[in-house]
Amino acid sequence: MSSLSIIVPVLDEEARIGPALMAMSPFRQRGAEVIVADGGSSDRTIEIARPLADRVIAAPRGRGAQMNAGAAAARGEVLLFLHADTSLPPEADTLVLEGLRDTTWKWGRFDVRIEGRSPWLPVVSGFMNWRSMITHVATGDQAIFVTRTAFEAVGHFPDIPLMEDVALSNRLKRVSRPLCLTARVVSSGRRFDERGAIRMILLMWRLRLEYWLGVEPTTLARRYGYIPRDN
Repeated sequence: MSSLSIIVPVLDEEARIGPALMAMSPFRQRGAEVIVADGGSSDRTIEIARPLADRVIAAPRGRGAQMNAGAAAARGEVLLFLHADTSLPPEADTLVLEGLRDTTWKWGRFDVRIEGRSPWLPVVSGFMNWRSMITHVATGDQAIFVTRTAFEAVGHFPDIPLMEDVALSNRLKRVSRPLCLTARVVSSGRRFDERGAIRMILLMWRLRLEYWLGVEPTTLARRYGYIPRDN
């Protein structure tokens, strides 16, 4: 595993994209590639990102579609998908590349710590990490990484407006168990702060249950408050 590409899907993230990309400068200095996949931002996201990333590309709106476009443009043998409001630990590139040298693993994720005002967020973080360890399903907040070979073998992210991370995990589980790194990424708890932690927890449990029961991701996305693009 000699090269790493970090793919960041964005949409109207002018307030966060600059600091997020500057934090990745040490990874770029050590040879990692950073690609920003923009889903049609109407603010200054692209302008801010261009000098701070190796490439900024346009993609159809939707995290799955944007991350697939970023992967297609990437040169790395390992792909790491990172939300714009999530930051990696300083040794993330080394941990991922050295971890995947063991061919037992084809993909993996980090433990997560969610930052915000609610005292419930440490509980949410701990539950997410425990659930992921037991079920072998990762969320996008945990910075999923995967070898390009495995990513292509399972057909990439499905182009759905919600639960694309769960769907990819279920595909990758057929290839190998995930490498669960205990180093923590830090993810913003802004949605928990805006909507209320308990309300958000209950909503996410409900959406996951409905997804498991077969409810269409487009319907789930609307219940989450996201308007899917018109195909």
